[in-house]
Amino acid sequence: MDNRGDASGDKHHHTQTAIAVRVVVLGGGESGIGAAMLAKQKGMEVFLSDAGPVKEKYKRVLSNNEILFEENGHSSDQILNAEVIVKSPGIPDTAAVVMRAAAFGIPVISEIEFAAKHSKAKFIAITGSNGKTTTALLTHHILKRAGLKVGLGGNIGKSLASIVHEGDEFDWVVLELSSFQLDGMFEFKADIAILLNITEDHLDRYDYDVKKYARSKMRIVQNQDDVCWFIYNQDDPMTNEILQEFDIKAQKATISIKQKPDEDRPYSGFATDKNLTINPNNKPLTMTIQELALQGKHNLYNSMASGIAARILEVRKDIIRECLTDFQNVEHRLEHVNTVYGMNFINDSKATNVNSTWYALESMSTPVVWIAGGVDKGNDYTQIADMVKQKVRTIICIGKDNSKLKAAFEGMVENIIEVDVMRDAVYNAYKSGEKGDAILLSPACASFDLFEDYEDRGRQFKEAVRNL
Repeated sequence: MDNRGDASGDKHHHTQTAIAVRVVVLGGGESGIGAAMLAKQKGMEVFLSDAGPVKEKYKRVLSNNEILFEENGHSSDQILNAEVIVKSPGIPDTAAVVMRAAAFGIPVISEIEFAAKHSKAKFIAITGSNGKTTTALLTHHILKRAGLKVGLGGNIGKSLASIVHEGDEFDWVVLELSSFQLDGMFEFKADIAILLNITEDHLDRYDYDVKKYARSKMRIVQNQDDVCWFIYNQDDPMTNEILQEFDIKAQKATISIKQKPDEDRPYSGFATDKNLTINPNNKPLTMTIQELALQGKHNLYNSMASGIAARILEVRKDIIRECLTDFQNVEHRLEHVNTVYGMNFINDSKATNVNSTWYALESMSTPVVWIAGGVDKGNDYTQIADMVKQKVRTIICIGKDNSKLKAAFEGMVENIIEVDVMRDAVYNAYKSGEKGDAILLSPACASFDLFEDYEDRGRQFKEAVRNL
């Protein structure tokens, strides 16, 4: 189906007169619209194509800017005459249209790669299976407080293309990057790269091979030179293993709660069960764990990574301390929603993999009624079996197919209840819980079977809680 927007009437005229670079954008979401707008602004000929429907608000943007588009299907004749294709991260490399483009020798790049070529800013790029949103927000919070001209985008908030299109008056942009975005990046250079951890996630996109996924994460160091910085988690087994495959040119900084940094390492983070120290070997900044706005072991790593990035940019220690103390975390990440009849309802909808849920369960100090389920991405539930045995009283499964989740925890908890709408999940959790319990939505799965995205899932949870 080739269903075009209002601007499609002048298609032939447009194509005949154009001598500009022809860019085709695949995907009409946030990053695709940003890329299309930027390409248009730079005088390129643009065509956007989406296999599904394009949201009304985006259609208006495209039509108002006279950008041709189609929805609900791809037309080969419109796509395979591109000089470059900018692909949205949600579209896999195995999609038929991408494979055909590759066969025609057309470069297929990510929106970040495309936008970075047109940006004057330097980049702090943050990736990891867990914690990257929090770390990106915290890093941005510190640099902004310090008075730097700093933007925030990538996998969070605005696309980089939108930031550049709107004027890009930043000296630095903090980017949260997923492995999918990194896969389409070739010449992009991170001035400061942060790799928080690598745990099994999105394995359905990587042939169920964790090494392939890990190599995608390591693309964050490609093109770095010896004036760049690479901050990584020294305690993470998969990171240590995959590092052996790479010759890293950047200067290295480590974060750890297990081993003190080498004496010759000026930038590093080290935490004990009492204190967190940024740069123990060089003008240290030390705080007690209690002072930190972000609690939980996983957040020590996030706080250290942000603090080191800020010190590399010579942000004053008192500003970093202040920001690590007053930071407000992101919605849908261990967000306290309400207390009803003595039960605490917690929204951790952003936990779309098993490791994220492990962190959520680890930070619970009372018995848990756990709401979980959704689209399984090749999950290995044995990783959280001990945590579930210790802490979980009842599991509420919410998803179209809960068989794997049920099989993993059958006999391990008192009750397993299946539901297929959020309202029922919250009501059953409330009925199953007792005063003092935590009712935790931490799905360990993607949301696309029943919800638009993890944010929609989190909002429906909060609404259902309020309706109790």
